[in-house]
Amino acid sequence: MAYAPTDRPFYDADSHIMELPNFLKAYADPDIRDEVPEVSYSASLVTDEEVDIIMDQGGKHSEEHVAAQVALGDKLIESSKEIQALGAFNKSDRTVAMDMLGFKKQLVFATHSVAMPFHPSQKKSVKLRYGATRAHNRHMTDFCSDDDRLMGVGIVPLDDPESAYTELEWAIEAGLEAIWVPHRAPGERSPGHVDLEKFWALLAESGTPFVLHVGGSPLQALKAWSNNGRAAVKDWMGGGENVRTKDAALMHQPPETFVSMLVLDGVFDRHPNLRGAAVELGAGWVPEMVRRLDWVAKIYGRVDKSVQFDRTPSEQLSQQMGFTPFPHEDVSNLIDQSNQDLYLFSSDYPHVEGGRNPIGKFEKSLEGKDEGTKTRFYSENFLRLWPDARVA
Repeated sequence: MAYAPTDRPFYDADSHIMELPNFLKAYADPDIRDEVPEVSYSASLVTDEEVDIIMDQGGKHSEEHVAAQVALGDKLIESSKEIQALGAFNKSDRTVAMDMLGFKKQLVFATHSVAMPFHPSQKKSVKLRYGATRAHNRHMTDFCSDDDRLMGVGIVPLDDPESAYTELEWAIEAGLEAIWVPHRAPGERSPGHVDLEKFWALLAESGTPFVLHVGGSPLQALKAWSNNGRAAVKDWMGGGENVRTKDAALMHQPPETFVSMLVLDGVFDRHPNLRGAAVELGAGWVPEMVRRLDWVAKIYGRVDKSVQFDRTPSEQLSQQMGFTPFPHEDVSNLIDQSNQDLYLFSSDYPHVEGGRNPIGKFEKSLEGKDEGTKTRFYSENFLRLWPDARVA
């Protein structure tokens, strides 16, 4: 028996690979391979000892471990987490995990390997950063190649527009089904800068959605805001390396800014076939953003011709974007404040942040909503963004 109920289809907008240290190096071009760093787990719940044991076993789990994971049955998502999860880094094991989870399709994101290619603070050359990007995209393509339920998410940093466009062409040709871009100002530009126009145009023309995801911008709030003269606090899982209390209160601001700039720079207006999603960034901020953009366009559009749109910002976002709520958020309330077309189901498998029973939590928050609303949340809004993903 699979985890997902069989009474409706479930399309999962968020899952992950837990990369092994050589995730990038193994797929990098030979001339940069020595310079590409190994994937680090230093800022995670995964210990060096866990990684070492897996690498000593040839980069795989033992047969006994896999058998124990399979024996979990429909409790897999409850207990199979992080690098010890079934299919965390092995694609044949992931197929077994998908059988047990019961999702029709699943977007697959990386976890830690994006740090160097995404963040210019790493002070690596353009050649090395985009070379690591290509290595990631090759590996993701390979991981998802044997199971059409797995929808590989490529990465493309936008800091160098020409390199970004070249990598986007490669990723689309390789069959990656979404493109993760960092949700920050790329190269001191707005994402709606004219230098990036052909990037968005190619996404729209190809029918490939872009995605924003936690990790696409620094997680921590500015250090000054945490300087209160008191001891540092731990993160919600007790480690102190990831999202802390103040980070959680502010982490919506960068993606909200990024999406708002795309709207106000007319990117969605000029490219009505462009699709996108904000994933694992919560959705409590979405209703107010939608309202704010509508009144900004209405009031400032009296003098600012750049925001005189045929469709309101709320119409553009409802037709062209999706947002994944956290399992603890009240989806019914979000729908009531905005509309039912904006929100997507996600499991976050195998990350602990996804919780032990995401469907159960979402079902509880959707109590009282009709079946059509639930169907939109669990499948149809996903299929609006990825129409080719529909399973008969």
